[in-house]
Amino acid sequence: MLKDYYVDLHIHIGRTEKGQAVKISAANNLTFFNIAHEAANRKGMEMISIIDTHSPSVQEEIMMYLDKGEMMELEGGGIRYRETSIILGSEIEVRDPGMGPAHVLAYMPTLQVMQEFTTWMSRYMKNVELSSQRIYVPARELQEEVLGRGGILIPAHIFTPHKSVYGSAVSSMNELLDVNRVLAVELGLSADSDMAGLISELDDFTYLTNSDAHSLAKIGREYNQMRLAAPTFVELVKALARQEGRGVTANYGLNSRLGKYHRTYCSLCEAVLDEDAAAVERCMNCGSPKIVRGVMDRIMAIADREKSYQPDHRPPYHFQVPLEYLPGLGPKKLEQLLSRFGTEMHVLHHAKPEELVDVVGEELTSYIVNAREGTLSLEVGGGGKYGKVRNNHS
Repeated sequence: MLKDYYVDLHIHIGRTEKGQAVKISAANNLTFFNIAHEAANRKGMEMISIIDTHSPSVQEEIMMYLDKGEMMELEGGGIRYRETSIILGSEIEVRDPGMGPAHVLAYMPTLQVMQEFTTWMSRYMKNVELSSQRIYVPARELQEEVLGRGGILIPAHIFTPHKSVYGSAVSSMNELLDVNRVLAVELGLSADSDMAGLISELDDFTYLTNSDAHSLAKIGREYNQMRLAAPTFVELVKALARQEGRGVTANYGLNSRLGKYHRTYCSLCEAVLDEDAAAVERCMNCGSPKIVRGVMDRIMAIADREKSYQPDHRPPYHFQVPLEYLPGLGPKKLEQLLSRFGTEMHVLHHAKPEELVDVVGEELTSYIVNAREGTLSLEVGGGGKYGKVRNNHS
């Protein structure tokens, strides 16, 4: 029997419980266990991927929780903690000759396969303990290695100006990877299905919207709804391949205007390009050529369509604003909501307006309802700074 699950397939580990650094830019309390606990108990994510599980120190912690019986390996692949399944993943940087860097996500079916993959990667990587490290093999060789182990390889945040397939590496994904063996792509925080629909090369892929969380609070800021028979690795592969009724049934993402790389910006004076301005080579504010091309502008530069096209298999893309973005919703009120409704997913999707008013009042309820309906007023992001929700009183 098929059922819909909430899924976030890109969450980083900051440190191990012993203090070993994994993702330098991520929060120290992002340990394997803390991520699992946050996803299961507060966020309501039913399947997640922790994408630094190639790190030997992280693998030690996983084995400890398996030995203690607090977690268990699933027959269809993945690790179970309470009502949440954890897919083992790794983010890796590739840089083929003559191309810029790009990040890819590799997902493996079991801990043993991930450990074997770590052993292989350690021969071509300077520090296999750390996240998002460069691997010194061609991208297609990495792809072959991942697929040969029964894994999945997915290009990460494909449009961001730093370290992505289209943002910094190539104009066509086929220059870097065998696209016939790529099941899905991750859109990233500054893009949505409508924007990606301007590029015909992307028509066949399943789109993923993941959080790329660098803190516990950011888990689930973007996520997917997937129809699966069970939250396992085997079912995930079927969903990405759109087989046997499995698939992504909805993408929930930040409105692309909230993404911190949505618009082109000047790295000298930090001006964000005006919303209506065309792509330029110099800053219109100070004249500097030191501009970083925003996601929207990059897509327009490589688009081969004037109008976005969505194939029949493409699910709806819902603009979802996480609770922490809403003005006036601080830690205290968040705790009140979770105490009453259980998880953030329940608050965002199921709590009735009259129930919300009882807990947080009419103004915050209006923000939550407008977030559901995609009608919040937003300020555009750019220059490495996120956009934000406009306050009703500003």
